[in-house]
Amino acid sequence: MDPDELKQGKRIPLSKRPEWADVTPVPQNDGPKPVVPISYSDEFSETMNYFRAIYLADERSSRALQLTAEAIKHNPGNYTVWQFRRRILEALNANLQEELEYLGSIAEGNTKNYQIWHHRRWVAEKLGSDARSKELEFTKKIFMEDAKNYHAWSHRQWVLQALGGWEDELAYCHKLLEEDIFNNSAWNQRYFVLTRSPLHGGIEAMRESEVSYAVKAIISDPGNESPWRYLRGLYGKDTQSLSKDPQVVSVCLEVLASKSNFVHALNMLLDLLFHGLRPSQELRDAVSALNPDSGTSDSDLAITICIILERDDPIRQNYWKWRRNRVNNGAS
Repeated sequence: MDPDELKQGKRIPLSKRPEWADVTPVPQNDGPKPVVPISYSDEFSETMNYFRAIYLADERSSRALQLTAEAIKHNPGNYTVWQFRRRILEALNANLQEELEYLGSIAEGNTKNYQIWHHRRWVAEKLGSDARSKELEFTKKIFMEDAKNYHAWSHRQWVLQALGGWEDELAYCHKLLEEDIFNNSAWNQRYFVLTRSPLHGGIEAMRESEVSYAVKAIISDPGNESPWRYLRGLYGKDTQSLSKDPQVVSVCLEVLASKSNFVHALNMLLDLLFHGLRPSQELRDAVSALNPDSGTSDSDLAITICIILERDDPIRQNYWKWRRNRVNNGAS
């Protein structure tokens, strides 16, 4: 290919490139009478016709690798092209650090493309620990543009488990939450670190400090559901311990006393009541203040909470009615 033409951004058709003169392109076979033929561009059709030829011949060469890049440029989601590219990379014993650079350029406009992320994981796995820093930094770059990119978070979690790099992850989660306390992906990652990292001793060892962390986040904005969910997650199925934690009851009481953004606090209290919480008079008074005509027994308190939630959480009104009926029927 003429370097001057490349500089001008011109593409020389494959049929006019000397290095492809020995290849007979293989057209797409749509059958004799395709019902809805797709109108491909001439450039796309030619590229794929030549790709079929090298694919059928199982040609694992430098020119074949370059051709896969052209095919990927036309359609980054073509899994057959990506799979064949991996075969070629292995056959050529190619520089996989360069492959990561290539993937970085392709990913810029395709950050949610499954095939690109799958290929990147394959490359990183081949490189092993040599790819750790680059992969963690790459996902950080993605999060700067899209803090909740599922593919990037999944890739980051894989890197941590397969290649390591746990040392600064909790601090990184904290940084993201300082920037956006509503970032549910960062909350999820924080929980992932607590439960999977070999450095922190597991969730039980970190529970007390993490409960305090969640409570602080709740106080900053009680309407943010993420720290409430995180708080529940810190106890898993051990709802008895959750109901006995004074920090949990205390934050619910503080939110109720403010008489605003209390939906998640009431939701938490309702569950705690069903798992053995013996409410104090102060807590009863706080709930009653939101609905002055309420009763005083534990059962009445649960019903009152449901009534308040029906009123103040209209999107889930039917759910709270269902919960109230279960209370009336003696179920949880």
